[in-house]
Amino acid sequence: MRAARRLLALPLLAVLAAGCGIRATEVPTDFGAAPSRVRCSLSEPELSTQSSRGVPVQVFLLCGSSLVAVDRVVRVPEGAADSKRRVLVAQGLLDQLAETPSAAEREAGYSTDVRGGMTVSGPGAHDPEDALRLSTAPSALTSYALAQIVCTFSDSAAAEGDGSVILGGPSGEPLRRYACTNAVRTRPGTKEPPSTEVTGT
Repeated sequence: MRAARRLLALPLLAVLAAGCGIRATEVPTDFGAAPSRVRCSLSEPELSTQSSRGVPVQVFLLCGSSLVAVDRVVRVPEGAADSKRRVLVAQGLLDQLAETPSAAEREAGYSTDVRGGMTVSGPGAHDPEDALRLSTAPSALTSYALAQIVCTFSDSAAAEGDGSVILGGPSGEPLRRYACTNAVRTRPGTKEPPSTEVTGT
């Protein structure tokens, strides 16, 4: 009998709870506004449309404490010779790195340490043909900026076949061969791109 009474009481309790305006399924969830975008994650750009305005490339921006590849487009004149094309691509990549990230990129946590106004030129008279010279000496750049430039160049037509990049400052500055490693991509603030001096120039 007691069990039967308990079973009869359950519907009655449900009715009383409903009458008091209690909804058992509603739980307070006021934890603030939900993030509108996952950190370091962007929706795929429409490269099919952008590619009509140039060559699709990737540049490495800072996000958190790491480097993350972001899609960009670089304009390169058709018919440019290979040597000139390398410099044009490198300059386009440099300009993209120096641009202020878009609102969506900033919201997702992206930033850049590369400053505007920097230029890149081809090899000097006694430089290897694959050398690139920056208007600012690599040694004068922050570790973040150098990592961004080296990793961006190494993943592009500006690099040599093995992915390394020969960089130097203005004419007369020594050249070094740089590489982008996993350690540099994950800790650009503490791991500078490994490099070796280029001799015999």
